[in-house]
Amino acid sequence: MMQNRARTVFLLAHTGRPAAIRSAELVVKGLLREGIGVRVLEYEAADLPLPDEVQLVKEATPQCLDGCELLIVLGGDGTLLRGAEFARASGVPMLGVNLGRVGFLAEAERDDLDKVVDRVVTKAYEVEERMTVDVVVHQNGNVVHTDWALNEAAVQKAGAEKLLEVVLEIDGRPVTGFGCDGIVLSTPTGSTAYAFSAGGPVVWPEVEALLMVPISAHALFAKPLVTSPDSVLAVEVLPHIPPGVLWCDGRRTVELPPGARVEVRRGAVPVRLARLHHASFTDRLVAKFALPVSGWRGAPH
Repeated sequence: MMQNRARTVFLLAHTGRPAAIRSAELVVKGLLREGIGVRVLEYEAADLPLPDEVQLVKEATPQCLDGCELLIVLGGDGTLLRGAEFARASGVPMLGVNLGRVGFLAEAERDDLDKVVDRVVTKAYEVEERMTVDVVVHQNGNVVHTDWALNEAAVQKAGAEKLLEVVLEIDGRPVTGFGCDGIVLSTPTGSTAYAFSAGGPVVWPEVEALLMVPISAHALFAKPLVTSPDSVLAVEVLPHIPPGVLWCDGRRTVELPPGARVEVRRGAVPVRLARLHHASFTDRLVAKFALPVSGWRGAPH
């Protein structure tokens, strides 16, 4: 099909998983058969049985996706979040295929690979934008670190022996303070990830909001909070205590010395996700968590 020769897709896979290697081989062969070029990182290609036609890229930079219409990611949540870093930096939509357990960021499962190839070939997918957060760490009034997250920024204690003492702030006003294991500052996308495990609410992706969820707080008032997407959330680590750590999407970390202040606000750059289905988030939630809905009779007529 010569009309597809100018089209290129980037493939990112968790090459440590046999399922990912088999899936990558099937996707690559299917796309090449339809005349769509495939680009892969060189160090990943060494672990994948790929044809010679595949384009190899040496360095993992946003520029390696130049000219690509889609980023296909094969793996679990960690691999999908790694793919989100490429998608955000390049602006290329990410299509995730879940090879892990839950995989809320994924649009397809491993049994859907033929459908994935067909939808890519026919461009039968839509693109939606997911909110991110920008993260700034202050120390003594100076900015000492900047980062971002698609799911969450988590302020946590660095060791197991003592609680992290914090004061929470929203829109420049203090809310409460307590000792805890940490605080999760989450997007709606991240509400089904770490924030969910910490007891936070599930927020539908189309709802624009920010979440602040305490982790094992030693306090009477330590409820999850849902704020405006335009709010600025802050966590101040009190002085004279052991340092904490900041994790962004569980992938990037930096130490938080006593007295550090972490500010989180709506991100300037979203992550674009490719969608194959029009299924509601409610159906996705029920399926991913295998929720018990037997006996449901449907809406009344």
